[in-house]
Amino acid sequence: MMNAEYRRQRAVYVISVAAELAGMHPQTLRIYERKGLLAPARTGGGSRRYSESDIRTLQRIQELTNEGLNLAGVKRVLELEAANEALQQQLVQMTERVRAAVADTHRQYRRDLVPLHQAVEPFGWRPPRVPDQRN
Repeated sequence: MMNAEYRRQRAVYVISVAAELAGMHPQTLRIYERKGLLAPARTGGGSRRYSESDIRTLQRIQELTNEGLNLAGVKRVLELEAANEALQQQLVQMTERVRAAVADTHRQYRRDLVPLHQAVEPFGWRPPRVPDQRN
């Protein structure tokens, strides 16, 4: 069975279908590709193929342009969003590594600790005797 990430990345839509799904004209998709906003997959014959991820990117481009950004601004926002996501993934991975290292360290400490009731007393040492104060 295919996982969700594979399905999102699989390029299956021709340009006319992708444009319709994104609510745009096919020529707009070509412009976005020329401007470096999108890089659809290509078949052996050179035809563009778009994935679900590409469709989401097209929708995000449309949101940003509707908010007043020009295409250069949109490109920068997309780059920053991608960098942010990559950093978040790195943070999750590093957090998992740190937790594992801390847990490993705690396990090591527990092996090194000796309970007080099992501690070895030096030969011949006894606690001082307290005289009985009763009358």
